[in-house]
Amino acid sequence: MKLEMKDAPGQLVAALKPISEVGGNIIAVIHQRDPGSDDDTLSVQIVLELQKGRLGDLVTLLKKQGVHIQRIGEERLLYRRTVILIGHLMHTDLSDTVDRIDSTGFAEVSELSMSMPAINERSSSRLTIKSVTKDDMEMAISILRSVASEKGLLLIEPLEEIV
Repeated sequence: MKLEMKDAPGQLVAALKPISEVGGNIIAVIHQRDPGSDDDTLSVQIVLELQKGRLGDLVTLLKKQGVHIQRIGEERLLYRRTVILIGHLMHTDLSDTVDRIDSTGFAEVSELSMSMPAINERSSSRLTIKSVTKDDMEMAISILRSVASEKGLLLIEPLEEIV
């Protein structure tokens, strides 16, 4: 879900509480304040799991809290694989590496965590890729192998089977 709410203390909690009230499970919350903005609203993206039939109840509760729902989407990427990249990830433009997967339209990097010990040392990153089909996942991993080779990165894969 993508939500818009007042940029005021307590508003994020007010938006998250209804999710637990309908039995939802919050997977991730993406919220970044722009201190230079004159706007008194902020956007929050929430990834959640929700039992079928509970979405209407959640929408009603969110509206009662004064939260504007900008977008609701369902999971379309059903296959998942986690890999590790090691190398000078920032110096080789990690966003470009992610964009090469995301721009396919059939796969995307859904999770990314990174460790950077020092500016001149190699860093490591754990990427989780999701895709529409099993074949799409194989193509996405193939793209990642090619990018890793091109940029001199070590790719360790998979950490699990395609599920």
